[in-house]
Amino acid sequence: MSIAIPCRQLFIDGEWREPVKNKRIPVINPSTEQIIGLSLSLSKIDTDVYLFDSFIIRRSKLHFSHVSRFQSDPYFIWLVVISFADKTMVYSSSLRHVDEKTEENNWEDFLFLWDIPAATVEDVEIAVDAARRALARNKGRDWASASGAHRAKYLRAIAAKITLRKSELAKLEAIDCGKPLDEAAWDIDDVAGCFEYYADLAEGLDAKQKAPVSLPMETFKCHVLKEPIGVVGLITPWNYPLLMATWKVAPALAAGCAAILKPSELASVTCLELAEVCKEVGLPPGVLNILTGLGPEAGAPLASHPHVDKIAFTGSTATGSKIMSAAAQIVKPVTLELGGKSPILVFEDVDLDKAAEWTIFGVFWTNGQICSATSRLLVQESIATEFLDRLVKWCKNIKISDPMEEGCRLGPVVSAGQHEKVMKFISTAKSEGATILCGGARPRHLKKGYFVEPTIITDVTTSMQIWREEVFGPVLCVKTFSTEDEAIELANDTHYGLGAAVISKDLDRCERVTKALQAGIVWVNCSQPCFSQAPWGGNKRSGFGRELGEWGLENYLSVKQVTQYISDDPWGWYQSPSKL
Repeated sequence: MSIAIPCRQLFIDGEWREPVKNKRIPVINPSTEQIIGLSLSLSKIDTDVYLFDSFIIRRSKLHFSHVSRFQSDPYFIWLVVISFADKTMVYSSSLRHVDEKTEENNWEDFLFLWDIPAATVEDVEIAVDAARRALARNKGRDWASASGAHRAKYLRAIAAKITLRKSELAKLEAIDCGKPLDEAAWDIDDVAGCFEYYADLAEGLDAKQKAPVSLPMETFKCHVLKEPIGVVGLITPWNYPLLMATWKVAPALAAGCAAILKPSELASVTCLELAEVCKEVGLPPGVLNILTGLGPEAGAPLASHPHVDKIAFTGSTATGSKIMSAAAQIVKPVTLELGGKSPILVFEDVDLDKAAEWTIFGVFWTNGQICSATSRLLVQESIATEFLDRLVKWCKNIKISDPMEEGCRLGPVVSAGQHEKVMKFISTAKSEGATILCGGARPRHLKKGYFVEPTIITDVTTSMQIWREEVFGPVLCVKTFSTEDEAIELANDTHYGLGAAVISKDLDRCERVTKALQAGIVWVNCSQPCFSQAPWGGNKRSGFGRELGEWGLENYLSVKQVTQYISDDPWGWYQSPSKL
């Protein structure tokens, strides 16, 4: 299946804008380990004349500027801008000459290599200025002070455009981050649903304005105003590129904020398409700005910028700690959704197959790259052997393939660095004495791509790295327990507290365990379902604050108390000079 990735720039102040330093980052397909490209032949009509995209152009109008040379490649990487008929068309961001052809040949073959713009601190400054202007435009009446119903119209228009482009966006997501196409399509449905949901909440804000507050003194009356917090920086991960961005963008816009989105450099393609959608629906300039690029060069200056009023971040605990430290210097509020090492508790009264499917779904969904992955299995001793045998059979039935193949249920991890990290976790577990029950290597039928077999590790102790640290890959580690109290103690023995799951037919037990688990999210007889209407977030080193639901909207609102003295009598605390 072939799909061209649109060539985009940074999206600032409602327009596409080249990075100040003209930096770009190649887009690598994790299924092939190659920069994504499109082979193209230009038909040579004459020495200097070509047929291109139904246009007749001259080679002299093909403007090449040398960017860099691959170390292992004899050919150059080029930036191509094609000019014709007094117009300029950027067909692709870069071009490599594949075959050296003689002048007598009728065709020249080129490979267009796709990349994304890389913002730096200079671009962050421009985007922040654009966002602040958007809030102030027309004294705020264009956006920040407009009715929630006004903003809801834009959110619904975005949702409609996303739905229309579902097939294309799902393919782009699957190619860019490696998740199975069926899963990517599900994500795009959720993106549209999330924008629709926050459109409803935006409309609901209007009715909640000036909500009265009951006071104990009749001489005063009080009400509350909810106002946008201001300019917000939104930094998002690569495992759910467009969906995680939407979790932040939709409530921020619903609240009336102006936003600067910085997606992960490992998967930014669909976030740039969100910018195109915003242009199409006429979102006011500067309300949403999208800066792709590296964390240190774009994310860090955004997090520390004095004119950014709040940061919302999803990613690793280590990076979250740095963002929190930077924000603390100017007492900037943050919302952090960080790592996890979530447990799943399987009791002896379960249906083995149902429990097995939820167990593997909870850790191998999204190729195992989920912050909430229930990657620590606690199974009751009396069923452990039979349950693990059943788990292995389920794992061997998972189709591992290129994400675009029909029926794919496990694709590659996102990058070479992530693949190396996951494999290092597995090798360390073996060296520490654990047993690789199944998986633990590259699938034999896939010679290329960052693939890891679904892996189950047993004979694990609580001191092992594999039990204590987040892997972010398709790896499940296992321990057994004998009693409910032991299961709870093992489940809570972690620095993290994002999610947890309990599987049992005894609903009274499920309720007891749910109350005892130290996590922001608990699933009962399932793992990983997520809905826009329900709060999402964790405890301990998994971060703080909640996204989604009404709680997600509150993240981007400030509360203003307005109290009025309504008595005709003077206050009377001080003696009036007129009575002296």
